[in-house]
Amino acid sequence: MDMGKSLHTSKDRKSEKNAYVDVQNPTGIIQMGPAENQLSLDLLRTWLENNQDATRLTNNGESVFWDLALFQDYRGLPAFKNVLVEFMAEIRGNKVSFEPSKLALMAGATSASETLMIWIAEHGDAFLLPTPYYPGDLKWRTGVELVPIHCSSSKGFKITKFALEEAYQQAQKLSFNVKGVFITNP
Repeated sequence: MDMGKSLHTSKDRKSEKNAYVDVQNPTGIIQMGPAENQLSLDLLRTWLENNQDATRLTNNGESVFWDLALFQDYRGLPAFKNVLVEFMAEIRGNKVSFEPSKLALMAGATSASETLMIWIAEHGDAFLLPTPYYPGDLKWRTGVELVPIHCSSSKGFKITKFALEEAYQQAQKLSFNVKGVFITNP
């Protein structure tokens, strides 16, 4: 499968700019972030199309299987974003407005964190993160450096001025370009 043509990628994603293609780019990136499994969709599609009454996967008599079976645009479904923008404006007394095209909706904290890091930083840039944190895939998939802001239980895991300055100085000592402080809740 040509991962560069998968439904959840976009022109501004770094993984797509260097996507794996078996002959043309065998050393490219295979996007493993989305949990999109297409191995048995042909079998599932056949069963669902033969049993539409059981699943109700139709709209005006037309199958909507492919609209639902695969991940949609990783930034969120446009119709949902439009409704969300209206809701957000309404709960703020219509004093502010939001642009749906500027919203990116994510399925989970890891994918949201990765996406923000990819959008903000380049490979080798750094973020300061308060401890405790789980670095997991953030460093591996994004290529950013994570510099801990040491927070202790004796201080309620609060970020102190001293700890923040110490982390920043450590990043500078390592010649990292600090892009920001990334605050997570483990």
